[in-house]
Amino acid sequence: MAETPRDIEQLIDLMARLPGLGPRSARRAVLMLLKKRGAVMAPLARVMAEVAETARDCQVCGNIGAAEICEICRDDRRATGEICVVEDVADLWALERGRAFKGRYHILGGTLSALDAVGPDDLRIPQLVARVREEATREVILALNATVDGQTTAHYIADALEETGVQVTSLAQGVPIGGELDYLDDGTIGAALKARRKF
Repeated sequence: MAETPRDIEQLIDLMARLPGLGPRSARRAVLMLLKKRGAVMAPLARVMAEVAETARDCQVCGNIGAAEICEICRDDRRATGEICVVEDVADLWALERGRAFKGRYHILGGTLSALDAVGPDDLRIPQLVARVREEATREVILALNATVDGQTTAHYIADALEETGVQVTSLAQGVPIGGELDYLDDGTIGAALKARRKF
C-alpha cells in the first residue's frame, strides 16, 4: 500500500481538527480538494490566507471583522442602549440571522467552568461591566446557553452588574414553535411553565 505524502497527511491532520470533521471525513474532504485543485482548493487557500491576514477581533464587543471596530459597533442606529451578551461569535451570527435584535453585542469568549479552570478574568466580563458604565446602557440581555456553565455565568454577570443599576434580562426558554410536548425533555417543559405568560 502506497504511503500518503507527508504534506498531504499534514493537511488531513489539520482538517481533522475542525469541528464536525474526524480523520475519515477530513481525508475525504482533502481528496475532494485535491481533485478540484484549480476550481476549489486554490481559491480556498487564497481566501484563507487573506482572512488570516485581515481578520480582527472587535475591540469593543469581540466580534470578528476586518477592522478594529466591527460594523455593528460602528453603526449609530444600533446604539439603542441594549447590549446582548453571548458566549461566542457563532451565537452573535445566529442572532443576526434572525434580524430580531437591533442593539449591540458583547461576546464573552466562553463560559465560567470550574472543570476547565475558566474564571471571570479569562472571559470578557470585566470589559462588559466597564461598557455598561461607559455607554448609556439601559438593558443587558443574557443570551447564554441553557447549560449549567451558561446559567452559572449568567448569575455571575447579573451579580457583577447589580451595582450599575442596569436592567438585566435573559432570553425566554421553553417550547419551540411547532414543538410537541411529548418530544420535549423535562427541563424544557419546566422552563416553559416558569416562563408562561398571559394568553
